[in-house]
Amino acid sequence: MTKTAWVFPGQGSQALGMGIDLLNLPLAKEKFIQAEEILGWSVTDICQSDIDTLSRTIYTQPSLYVIESIIADILRSKGQQPDMVAGHSLGEYIALYVAGVFEWSAGLHLVKRRAELMDSAAGGMMAALMNFDREELETVISATPNVVLANDNSPAQVVISGTPEAVQAVMSQVKAKRAIPLKVSGAFHSHLMKAAAMEFQEVLDSVIFQSANVPVLSNVDPIPAVEAETLKQRLSQQMTGSVRWREICLQLAENGIEKVVEIGPGNVLTGLIKRTAPSLILQNIRNAAELPE
Repeated sequence: MTKTAWVFPGQGSQALGMGIDLLNLPLAKEKFIQAEEILGWSVTDICQSDIDTLSRTIYTQPSLYVIESIIADILRSKGQQPDMVAGHSLGEYIALYVAGVFEWSAGLHLVKRRAELMDSAAGGMMAALMNFDREELETVISATPNVVLANDNSPAQVVISGTPEAVQAVMSQVKAKRAIPLKVSGAFHSHLMKAAAMEFQEVLDSVIFQSANVPVLSNVDPIPAVEAETLKQRLSQQMTGSVRWREICLQLAENGIEKVVEIGPGNVLTGLIKRTAPSLILQNIRNAAELPE
C-alpha cells in the first residue's frame, strides 16, 4: 500500500461557491445544519455571498473547517484512511479532527472562537515574499524589532508578520522577486497575537483531547506526534508561533510518505510541497467531482 498523508489548507484557499456541490450528499447536509446551529450563520450562504464577505477571517476559518472536514469524512466513509496528517494554520484543526483528537463539534467551537479573536486583532500587517536570499532575510528580521517569519512555506516563499512599520522596513531592505502585502486583519502567527492567544487558551483548556490515531505534524513543531498532551500544547502555541510548513514537507518524505492528498479548495499546499519535496506523488480533492467513486 502507498503510504499517504492528508493535508488541509488554511485561510487564503477559500473560493466562492466552495462546498456547494456537497449539498446533495446526505452526510454533508447533516453537517451543514449542525454547523449553522453552532455558528449562528449558514456556511453555504456565506460561500455563495461575495468574496469580500467570505474572506473575512470570522467567516473564512469556520467555512473551511466545515467543508474540508466533510470531504475528509466522505473519503473515510469510502474506506480511505491517511497514514499521517498535517494542516496549514487553520488546517491543523481539521488534521486533528481527522486524527480523532477531538469531536467535530468541539473543533468547530474552537475554530469559531479562534476566528472571532483573530478577526478583531487589528493593527498588524503581513506580507508574502517570493524568491529572496534566505540568509539576507533572516539577518534583516533579526535586526528589526516587531517583525517575525510567520509562515516558512517553501524554500522560495515566506510570509512575514508584525507592525506595519517593521514589515515595510523588511520589505524595503530584502531583495525579493515579489513582495505582496496580504489582506488580513492582524499580524497572525506573531507576538502581536499574544492577547488573543491568551483569551483563546481558556476555550482550548475546556476541550478534551484524545491521543491521535495517526501521527500529526504540527505547525510549531513538525515532528510527528500522537500524544494528546503534546498536540494540545503545540496547538496552544500556534496563534503566536510560526507555521513551519517547509519543514513539514521535508518530514513527510523523511517518514516514508509517498503520496500527499490536499483536501479542500485550491492547490496552495500541493504547490508548496512540489517545491520542497518533489519526489512525493500529489493529488487534490477540492470538491464532490474529485471524490473517488
